[in-house]
Amino acid sequence: MGINDFLFKKFSRDVGIDLGTANTLVYVSGRGIVINEPSVVALNTKTKQILAIGNEAKKMVGRTPGHIVAIRPLVDGVISDFEITEQMLKYFIGKVQQGSSGYFSRPRVVVGIPSGGTDVEKRAVQDAALNAGARAAYLIEEPMAAAIGARLPVQDPSGSMIVDIGGGTTEIAVISLGGIVVAKSIRVAGDEMNESIIQYAREEFNLLLGDRTAEQVKIDIGSAYPQKEQMETIMRGRDMVTGLPKEVSVTDEQIREALARPVRVIVNAVKEAVEETPPELVADIMSRGITLAGGGVLLRGFDQLLTEETKIPAYLCDDPLTAVARGAGVVLEDLDNLKEVLIQTEFENAPR
Repeated sequence: MGINDFLFKKFSRDVGIDLGTANTLVYVSGRGIVINEPSVVALNTKTKQILAIGNEAKKMVGRTPGHIVAIRPLVDGVISDFEITEQMLKYFIGKVQQGSSGYFSRPRVVVGIPSGGTDVEKRAVQDAALNAGARAAYLIEEPMAAAIGARLPVQDPSGSMIVDIGGGTTEIAVISLGGIVVAKSIRVAGDEMNESIIQYAREEFNLLLGDRTAEQVKIDIGSAYPQKEQMETIMRGRDMVTGLPKEVSVTDEQIREALARPVRVIVNAVKEAVEETPPELVADIMSRGITLAGGGVLLRGFDQLLTEETKIPAYLCDDPLTAVARGAGVVLEDLDNLKEVLIQTEFENAPR
């Protein structure tokens, strides 16, 4: 080990990042996941000053003057505002590097991105990480990271299938020999489910809901498959006719109806991926099952519905919300042996 390698190992804390549309998770080598905060930035539109990032920014949503806006700099898993994404990454990287300074404290960073991104999108993420203080930035496709986080044998010559439902995108992949054999990335996921609940409330009850209320309804009673016991909750919003506050009681059956379209789109995408998979790998997947990761798979009964529709057992991995970040962390801890799973980019990093 050279002196530079020794100093890097001693002073830097390498970082794995799940840069999600809804939440950003940060894994630090040797410590595990230390940050799980909303991918939200509060901005003063008059001064262009960033007022808060993450949890603090989300607390401001709907409670601030008109010139202070909460921005989600990633839309459908893609950077929509480069400068704000860079500031957000700088904040999160700085938070885990507190007390360290100088070149040798700058971390190597592995960032999970949606599969099938363009070179421009990949370059944007890599540049944002480097400008945020990383000395080297590597990219990994989210389904690959999720599969590694779920401890699937991605380097074996057998097939593994992962479905990762995040906030902005659903990533579906069949993996073998350290590479993705079949990949599908659709922009229907958790956010689309929330929007479907908002639309249902508007059409059925003339009720205007906010995003956070819709998400809470989804968490409280949302399901993709009929449940044994009926559940109810209260939706509170604004009456579109009178403009006054209004609350409506809804059942899990009604919300299941509201969620039917986005759930059907995701299930159909999984079935298409299975149809495109080579027969030998399908046999492996039938015996191993479909692994589910990401916050969206926590929708009650989604695993049952997918099992029924595909005729392949589907099961949730341990702690689905953190699978991508954990996978990025595993790659960081063993970068030499797992380098083949990273995205090979045409643009080179700073020296490792």
